[in-house]
Amino acid sequence: MSRYCFVMLAGLVASAPAAAATWADSMFDELSKDFGSVARGPVQTHAFRVVNNTKQPVNISSVRVSCGCTSASVVKPLLNPGEETAIVARMDTSRFIGVKSVTIFVQFDRPTFEEVRLWVQANARNDFSVSPDGLAFGEVKRASSPSLSNTITFYGSQTKITEVKSESNYVRTSIKEVKGADGQPAYELTAKLREDVPIGKWYTDVWVKTNNPEYPQIRVPLTMDVESGLSVSPDAVELGQVAVNGESERRVIIRGAKPFKIIAVKGADGQLSVHDNTTDSKAVHVLTVKLKPGKAGDVNRSLRVETDLAEDNTVEFVVSAQVTPQ
Repeated sequence: MSRYCFVMLAGLVASAPAAAATWADSMFDELSKDFGSVARGPVQTHAFRVVNNTKQPVNISSVRVSCGCTSASVVKPLLNPGEETAIVARMDTSRFIGVKSVTIFVQFDRPTFEEVRLWVQANARNDFSVSPDGLAFGEVKRASSPSLSNTITFYGSQTKITEVKSESNYVRTSIKEVKGADGQPAYELTAKLREDVPIGKWYTDVWVKTNNPEYPQIRVPLTMDVESGLSVSPDAVELGQVAVNGESERRVIIRGAKPFKIIAVKGADGQLSVHDNTTDSKAVHVLTVKLKPGKAGDVNRSLRVETDLAEDNTVEFVVSAQVTPQ
């Protein structure tokens, strides 16, 4: 979902011949990241994805940077064919003012020595602030469509925001002018997720365009961890020891991002039953799982709960018990 743009660094000569891409270069999705204009202070983070698309194991032996304002590390140095890792760059904007470009040197010592150069760049400024500095949704349920806001304040200028756009179509953005501290121009930026946002951890950028030529765009990072719209707790039900013809029961809670009905539970039978506390459409259902065994032995059963939700409409949990003779 994320998008990338190439950073044209000052000092490059347009007429100079481009270096041929090496086997190491070809493992990177991108070789640069421009954080754009950012409020001075926060650490800007970006992960450069690396995929071993060769037929041999490769090893990243070292990662170093050209400036102390930036650190970089490798998540997993040794990659077998088909495996992937990331070079995580962290740029501390409190360490500089204005435009700063930093080179990251990634060295490989296997299968042969090779070096890849990455670049990160940011324009750290004191004349505006973004609070909080990003839109961090954290864990969200799919189909819940949450929203999150922050405030952009401009200092000592008549800067105005002219447009706001997310790089992801799964994020809807809006902007409105608000009253800032000490009468400074301020805006409230709001991001709202679509109900069909994919499951998984991902990030994107929201770009705020202004009428100020010194910082025509402001980057606001957005992160989230989207979980299935249906969850079960606990997902492993331990009924312990149960005598033949005895009984044992537990409660299981099924939660959804929006109201739903349970239409079936697969895997239950005459010995192991599941009862819903309601036939209504609700966001939370409490199930009673009851075991009344007829013979001794171990019970290990997987139960599948089916709902009337359009997507992410099933969830599973396991039930275990030790049935002893009377």
